[in-house]
Amino acid sequence: MTESASWIYSDIVKEHFLNPRNFLMGDETKYQADAVGVVGNPVCGDQMKMFIQVQDERITDIKWKTYGCASAIASTSALSELAKGKTLNEALRIDPEEIAIYLGGLPKHKFHCSVLGHEALAAAIENFRQKA
Repeated sequence: MTESASWIYSDIVKEHFLNPRNFLMGDETKYQADAVGVVGNPVCGDQMKMFIQVQDERITDIKWKTYGCASAIASTSALSELAKGKTLNEALRIDPEEIAIYLGGLPKHKFHCSVLGHEALAAAIENFRQKA
């Protein structure tokens, strides 16, 4: 594969970038999150913020905001779909590779975007557990 070919995104990545799921529009203080997780990557500048609602150890709703590239937005969107309805422990087991597979793959140099999503969700779950 040539270097230029490695920049090609799957149709699923494009779909999640253009039509992100569970994206938190507007004022985040109006969303009644039980917990929030924030992570960032100083190298690429991406930042992700994950908001979760939890009932009986299960994620009943999930919203997010991401400052980043198409891969970061698509990864966070996909993760939100994968995590919604799962228990906290099940959600923690969603690893970056699963996110990338769900998206039909990510270019090698963009895989870190799925890692950031995983870390943002883990931070939100940790925030929830600290409050309990």
